[in-house]
Amino acid sequence: MIGRLRGILVSKRPPWVLVEAGGVGYEMEVPMSTLYDLPGVGREVVLLTHYAHREDTVALYGFLHEDERTLFRNLQKVSGIGARIALAVLSGVSTNEFARLVQAGDVAALTRIPGIGKKTAERIVIELRDRVAVTPGALPGAPANLPRDPRGEAEAALQQLGYKSTEAARLVAAAAADGDDAEAIIRKALKAALGR
Repeated sequence: MIGRLRGILVSKRPPWVLVEAGGVGYEMEVPMSTLYDLPGVGREVVLLTHYAHREDTVALYGFLHEDERTLFRNLQKVSGIGARIALAVLSGVSTNEFARLVQAGDVAALTRIPGIGKKTAERIVIELRDRVAVTPGALPGAPANLPRDPRGEAEAALQQLGYKSTEAARLVAAAAADGDDAEAIIRKALKAALGR
């Protein structure tokens, strides 16, 4: 199993990154919270990873912080939650904010995360209340570099997080401002979608 990867960041295409380590390029999906804090392309990066092997696919997920990887794994233990929804949670709220929502039993706020309905939110509160705790944590950092087509990349990333194409397009149109890169657009779109 691959638990940690150190290498050169070759590309960032939300929500995917490519890291070259030992002459091998590892493509992995990362939450937006990790993407915000990555160094620029061409710089060294160290990512904690989660390796997932299913019947028909193999996937690698990357995280800068252990609390993100732990929450990603804990979320998938809840019935009805897979990797896509777990990434949407990490992309939409910080681990501390998520823990606060779970501890408060705020089902309404949890349902604003794409892919989480009322019943799933209720299961999250019941099953994760004892597994998550609010701890001091860092806020997401600033985006590192400018992509070629920020609006298109932001739309694609939102679709990967579970938004329908029309909803992703609407969120990007409302959030994008001149000069914004994809990460800034995604961040603003997710904040607007989650009502924060």
